[in-house]
Amino acid sequence: MNKHDFPKIHFYDQDFVDIYNKTWSMLADFWIDPATSKESLSGCFLYPESGKSVIDQFESIFSSFFLVYSNRNFNASQNIDYFYNKQEKDGAIRWRYDAKTGKPILPKTNPQGAGMPLFAWAEFNLYHKSANKRRIKEIMPKLQKYMTWLDETFKQENGLYAVPFSASTMFNSPREKSVYPVDFNAAMAINASHMSALGDILNDKDLSFQYRRMYFSIKTRINSLMWDDATHFYHDLNKDGNRLSEKTIAGFWPLLAEIPNADKAELLISHLSNPETFGTDHPFPTLSADSRSFKKSGEGFCGSVFPAFNFMVVKGLEKYRHYELARECSIRHLYYILEGLMPNNPKEKGDVYEAYLPTKEGKASMSKDASFPRPHYLITVGLSTIALMIENVIGLSISLPRKTVDWIIPNLEIMGIENLSLKRNLITILSNKSSRGWEIQMESEKLYYFTINILDQKKKTLPIPSGKCSMLIDKL
Repeated sequence: MNKHDFPKIHFYDQDFVDIYNKTWSMLADFWIDPATSKESLSGCFLYPESGKSVIDQFESIFSSFFLVYSNRNFNASQNIDYFYNKQEKDGAIRWRYDAKTGKPILPKTNPQGAGMPLFAWAEFNLYHKSANKRRIKEIMPKLQKYMTWLDETFKQENGLYAVPFSASTMFNSPREKSVYPVDFNAAMAINASHMSALGDILNDKDLSFQYRRMYFSIKTRINSLMWDDATHFYHDLNKDGNRLSEKTIAGFWPLLAEIPNADKAELLISHLSNPETFGTDHPFPTLSADSRSFKKSGEGFCGSVFPAFNFMVVKGLEKYRHYELARECSIRHLYYILEGLMPNNPKEKGDVYEAYLPTKEGKASMSKDASFPRPHYLITVGLSTIALMIENVIGLSISLPRKTVDWIIPNLEIMGIENLSLKRNLITILSNKSSRGWEIQMESEKLYYFTINILDQKKKTLPIPSGKCSMLIDKL
């Protein structure tokens, strides 16, 4: 597959462009037929690991956020559909399946196989990148049954959900006494909110209201029970409903759920710039740097930086319009990924990894598991090298059903995207400095509405006709 089949990005740092292109060229190796373990584009999106064939709910949902940019070379919903097809009569969908046997993986640490409930969030994003309303109508009954199963199985009298903290994939995080994990409860709020939004897309007012009410119920309980005024953070609760002391990356999920008010959000976000907690050199560690359990070597979820969790935090920052911080941290994170791919030591082989060190360049490590972190781990690294690159470094936000492209940037730089497919419409947006000043050149096959937002300077929405056109920023 030729990399030119994919959207082409322009950026002043060629290393960022190279790792973006390299990601697309390597992804074909990750499409595997579960029955034969051979490469097949009609198979599932799996990490090719000898002796194992696991399809993971968390990774499948997150990978859809960068596969949507493949110009339909890859099916962004293939893995998600696999989980829907495994739904049981009571609505249960388990967190992991053995891809060869099709059977759920139910360990002692998570006997019900609860996974992070984020299908509706993924479907909302897929809809805005494809405008496929029929899909929403077809999958909505499955999503409703799934939410009912979660509600009936895990909801407790206090209105929160009790599941093993390992449901969030944070396998060795110091959260052993957690009974009410803040991340799972926030994910329930995220899913309920997006279920309501999907109801609006279907023009189903009853459905929309049902899940909007559910969202506000969870939001109220998380704010009243999990927020700590002393630490300015959201914490897990133990079996008695008391807040646990550890500050983990899980405490930032409420940002994505839009749970904190403006004041709480500012206090929570301040941790991301505080080197004593989550503002480490490589943003963002999965455990606060002031924890006794924090390890500079990473040690799994005792401090490692995981791309999927960085993506979550950055999308949470967007909800509160912290675009500059989101972009700055995305760029810093990408530089550390580049360091891992192109190490300074010529004897060391470079790669992209499952997890990275929090205070210096290099992959994370784990004393009791030599296989951690897994190399060539594009199944989540693609979130950084593709999704964050397009959405936060270049700054594009796209909605096909609304026919809108928003470009949010802190300042003008030479950058843009070429031949991005919006269904049957290929668009190009490039900024360059000419003798006449900063100029944006655009090309499109159909009309769409373009909003340029240069933070603290200019914001303008214009209809962009089919064909080629350009605009001078000084004239806006």
